Amino acid sequence: MNRTYPKRKSMDTTSFGSTVTMLSREEKDMCCGCTRRCVCTIAVILIVLMIVAAAIACTAVLALPAKSPESRYCLTSNNYTGFLCDDRITCLLPSQVCNSASDCGNGEDESTSLCDNLPNNLPGYLIFRCGNPQFWIYSNLKCNGINNCGDCSDESQTLASCSICGSQSWWSCTPVIYQYCNCVPRSLCQNGVQDCVNWSDEYTCTK
Repeated sequence: MNRTYPKRKSMDTTSFGSTVTMLSREEKDMCCGCTRRCVCTIAVILIVLMIVAAAIACTAVLALPAKSPESRYCLTSNNYTGFLCDDRITCLLPSQVCNSASDCGNGEDESTSLCDNLPNNLPGYLIFRCGNPQFWIYSNLKCNGINNCGDCSDESQTLASCSICGSQSWWSCTPVIYQYCNCVPRSLCQNGVQDCVNWSDEYTCTK
């Protein structure tokens, strides 16, 4: 006995209340190709924009002026160039900087950044280079009548801009003692010892 089944009606796509567009294989391939091109194009544009933004940022950073180091220049009470402490009041003599004693309240005069590589890390106004530039002294030690450099360059009119025995406490002559350069202290006058080559410290100089 043969059974017969009723034929199903073909499905009408309009029965779902929407229109289904059927794409051919060629049309699908074209759509996919377009999508890939769009993604690639967008990716390239984004990369270019990122590179441009990075370049602009680097240019802006490099164009910023470098932060200038804090000025420590000051004048001491006896008119020497000195080192200004953090309190912006205390002015140290150059020879008080990097002397293994904290003369500033916060110890900034003994900081590693200053004292690790003497005298190269010190501000130029705190030091004096001797006639032999391998040797140096603190700037407040020049023109003090004492041969601190060993070659009298720190007492020279030419190299150190010193006046000859400018102080009344000095006697101008050519000293016998190598400790002095252009004069001797008046305290040595008429002490019974020859301190000047011409003996003027004993016969002419008065205390």
